Amino acid sequence: MRGKSYIVASVLAASAAFADTPQLPAMPGVAGPFSPAPARVALGRQVFFDTRLSEPAGTSCASCHDPAQGFAGNHGSRIGVALGSRPDLVGRRNVPSALYAAYVPPLFFYQDDDALAPTPFGGLFTDGRVDTVAELVRHPLLDPLEMHNRSDADIARKLRTAPYADGFRQAFGPDVFGTTASTLAALGAAMDAFLQSRDMSPFSSRYDAWVQGKATLTPQELRGLKLFKDPDRGNCASCHKFNETSTNPARSLFTDFGYDAIAVPRNRAIPANRDPRHFDEGLCVTGRAKGWKEPEQWCGYFRTPSLRNVAARERYMHNGVFSDLRDAVAFYATRSIEPERWYKDGRQFDDVAPRHRGNVNVATMPYNRRKGMKPALDDADIDAIVAFLRTLTDAPFEASAAARGAGVYSATKEGAR
Repeated sequence: MRGKSYIVASVLAASAAFADTPQLPAMPGVAGPFSPAPARVALGRQVFFDTRLSEPAGTSCASCHDPAQGFAGNHGSRIGVALGSRPDLVGRRNVPSALYAAYVPPLFFYQDDDALAPTPFGGLFTDGRVDTVAELVRHPLLDPLEMHNRSDADIARKLRTAPYADGFRQAFGPDVFGTTASTLAALGAAMDAFLQSRDMSPFSSRYDAWVQGKATLTPQELRGLKLFKDPDRGNCASCHKFNETSTNPARSLFTDFGYDAIAVPRNRAIPANRDPRHFDEGLCVTGRAKGWKEPEQWCGYFRTPSLRNVAARERYMHNGVFSDLRDAVAFYATRSIEPERWYKDGRQFDDVAPRHRGNVNVATMPYNRRKGMKPALDDADIDAIVAFLRTLTDAPFEASAAARGAGVYSATKEGAR
């Protein structure tokens, strides 16, 4: 079901520079609409909330992709990355929202008229390393820092003995558990169906109602929208793309699925970062694995997330360094003119390996300003953009976003050891 809008990708020969990653002649159309089988959706939901699937038991997909936080969250951790199934270990990155994941296209390259060279888009995870949900679900299930299963066979055994095993037989046939491969394929199909469900792409925000003429935005929110679009001010829409005139809400996902190297500050609370030689290199690791020519040019790049339900999230940026949405917006606006505000030890771009700091975006607004210059956005502008971003909260998560704004989560979450 998923990926039909991108069928062109399967028939194009890949450029030698990108190995098997296709280069498309045009940007793909918007995915969907989706019509997943209800039985498969129900199975995927049961899997998503099943705490039996971790080792030891007790951690589900929903433990980190918390419905109360727009299907993001960090399983009770306060350091910006998630606790795993074992309380002495934490993950490597901030947990992204699972909402609207069905719209993410497989990884591809595209060169528009203004680009000097083809650039990457799409792919699941913030480094684009897999293209399908079937591939995606195995990673957290097998990762020793996350759900800690030791093999595909262990996952298959747990599914075969799950309370909903008969549902798998009814949906995928009596032999679904005949092999580990067939079991994992059915798991991927069920999770794919769940991610395609209306619950995972509600499009019920106040912004959506405003586009449909069913709601109004405040003067501050409208000002934030204007600044968000303004290429000489916020310039947010250059990456977080949307179409406020389209009646198809899927054209306003607030991302272009592209990649950027913005050099967020180092999160020193992450255990791996205690080693000063350790850096999360992002997309270039995927490029090396896929055999791209000169993958090092993509070190420090991470995929642009959707901003839908951003106000309901607990942490921001790929390394979870910010716990306040306003700080995340302020960083974009002032990184280049007030580096000392963000890089506390005086080393600019401190979470990018020194040899790759030349990859960092210093060319586009507002990153292209120099230290001491007037900011492209003042405090009132930043507040207005944050106010607009809050209008992107879907109805089921409005209470969570309001609580986040009031600091409730930061006051109540227990810290990770």
